[in-house]
Amino acid sequence: MSFFDDAAPLERLPETVRGGRLDPGRRGAVALAGVAAFALLLTGFVVWRGRPRTVALPPPAVVSAPVSTPGAALLVVDVAGAVRRPGLVRLPPGSRVADALAAAGGVRPGASTAGLNLARKVADGEQILVGVTGPSAGASPAPGGLLDLNTATASQLDGLPGVGPVLADRIVEWRTAHGPFTTVDQLREVSGIGARKLASIRELLTV
Repeated sequence: MSFFDDAAPLERLPETVRGGRLDPGRRGAVALAGVAAFALLLTGFVVWRGRPRTVALPPPAVVSAPVSTPGAALLVVDVAGAVRRPGLVRLPPGSRVADALAAAGGVRPGASTAGLNLARKVADGEQILVGVTGPSAGASPAPGGLLDLNTATASQLDGLPGVGPVLADRIVEWRTAHGPFTTVDQLREVSGIGARKLASIRELLTV
């Protein structure tokens, strides 16, 4: 007698096995569903990782050219003496005496610029005299032959004893920033003029 001829062993098998099907039960079904969901998520992740990516490029750098300010204040300078076109010239800030002479057409043949500092920066409202020397040249002298602090140019101030082109520029710059001098002693407020230097030039000045 074979195993298959004996029905007793089959009766001892579980109903799901004897019926030819496997019932995992509720917990088994939940477990299988979880495995299936995990497999789907894993497949989706692998596909997502392998997708083509768009790389964002940085925007091109924009280099802006310097923009000149329209209507910037120009310096007005009176160029007189031995130049081709004497009169008022307008110059950008930072211009020098050489630029003022060029704007006036240049120096006439035979004229000397030995008394001028061509590298000095000009100030608004000053007068540059070409071919004329001496501290009293140019504008009309003040009464008594004194030099007026409020009308003197840097070139005229440069002619004072102990006052060079740097100090003369400082006096003109102070006058431009603060307005006219009210007393000669106010020169003490200019950097580089101490009591001793002021005493040496006080008698040559007026306001």
